[in-house]
Amino acid sequence: MKFISTRGGEKVTGARAIVKGLSENGGLYVPEKFPQVSREELEAMLEMSYAERATKVLIKFLDDYNEKELLSACENAYSKFERNDPAPLVKIDDGVFMLELWHGPTCAFKDMALTLLPYLLRKGCDLCGIKEEILILVATSGDTGKAALEGFKDADGVKITVFYPSDGVSKMQKLQMSTQEGKNVNVVAVKGNFDDCQTAVKEIFASESCAEELKKKNVILSSANSINFGRLAPQIAYYFSAYADLVSSDQIEMGEEIDFAVPTGNFGNVLAAYYAKRMGLPVRRLHCASNENKIIADFLATGVYDMNREFYKTTSPSMDILLSSNLERLLFEASGRNAKLTAQRMGQLKEAGKYEITPEELKFIQETFDGGYADEETSVEAMYSVFEDVGYTMDTHTGCAMKVAQDWFEKHKKDETKTVVVSTANPYKFPQDVLYAVTGNDVKDSFKGIKRLHAATAMAVPKCLIELRDKPARFTKTADGKKLFEEILEFIGK
Repeated sequence: MKFISTRGGEKVTGARAIVKGLSENGGLYVPEKFPQVSREELEAMLEMSYAERATKVLIKFLDDYNEKELLSACENAYSKFERNDPAPLVKIDDGVFMLELWHGPTCAFKDMALTLLPYLLRKGCDLCGIKEEILILVATSGDTGKAALEGFKDADGVKITVFYPSDGVSKMQKLQMSTQEGKNVNVVAVKGNFDDCQTAVKEIFASESCAEELKKKNVILSSANSINFGRLAPQIAYYFSAYADLVSSDQIEMGEEIDFAVPTGNFGNVLAAYYAKRMGLPVRRLHCASNENKIIADFLATGVYDMNREFYKTTSPSMDILLSSNLERLLFEASGRNAKLTAQRMGQLKEAGKYEITPEELKFIQETFDGGYADEETSVEAMYSVFEDVGYTMDTHTGCAMKVAQDWFEKHKKDETKTVVVSTANPYKFPQDVLYAVTGNDVKDSFKGIKRLHAATAMAVPKCLIELRDKPARFTKTADGKKLFEEILEFIGK
């Protein structure tokens, strides 16, 4: 399997795509074609462990890796999850299920890929004959940063720097990153929002002068954001696993189509579901859920992507994004894989903050995707209603997805298609906001919030979050977004 750039030019192996992260011209790597999973292969997954299912999906793309070694890596990665069950499916109502993706080391869905990415990257370097030290650069809106730090902590031949918006993450997310252990890690707060962090990181990747400067130090760059196909590929696996679990538990018949409702920020999570559909998974629709930063919902309705709008800080900070990088991969498909047109639109976005697709392209997208959003009040209502009705507690991002799913149910009352809501974070990562949603009580302190939320829900509190109270902060620096490369040079010079 070869990989091509959404903006044209090069063609590389899976290993090379993972090591590089981003193509030379700034495009994102996509598979040259979508491999297919047959009905027989899907039926075989019913009896498999999660690690085995993930391996069967990944090897379809990464055929330059050894399947036995890949299985061993998956088993090692997913043994770090609670009860060795990385992606349990929970029924909360007739025809509605929660896919819980937050049982990993950092309590967020990013663990599903970032516990495995260190292996994919290290093995990729071996396959490509790369001996230089790898520097991982990560821009995060909260969860990716911690998951990447934990995944790459003390990894041989790798250093990692994470940039996050100084006032754009929750207190618990900030504590997770600022107290991170490991000799090879670095965390810097950035003045601005996530889009500022992401833009600065992309500019560093695209800069020849930065590459030359790093080359002198025997260092090459790679990414742990979902712009890297090595981050995206493991996420495809849990959609196959969810489907297999629905079939094996007699909730659906093999071949029956289902829907997914997905919290959407950088568009990677829902894009992975789309890739699963293109591989043959019986998916009917993908409901994309935004918060008040509803640029994706607006785009899916109009075909116009316009960043010239107000930016909102919300209680679902991982979705506080206006520049959804992975949408470029969907644009590439909608345009008939027209790399020149995709590059042109990304240029328009950079210059004017806006582009528009054709009616034909919009129709192509709307055949699978629809979008909705939840503001602060309606997301709380969704979280409260489910807690009150069935006793299920969800985080703020999942609350947005539930609101969008509820809107769909209300509008299509005769629709009997089973729906899986993708739950992306443990509620205790946002204790004050979840506490307010389910009880109406408001507390200032995160750890008091955890205590009271536990009293209200009896839900188990993750040990890794409780321990944050007594851990010293290692990383307290705040930097200007235009000086991030200076921060990088200072870090790798240590």
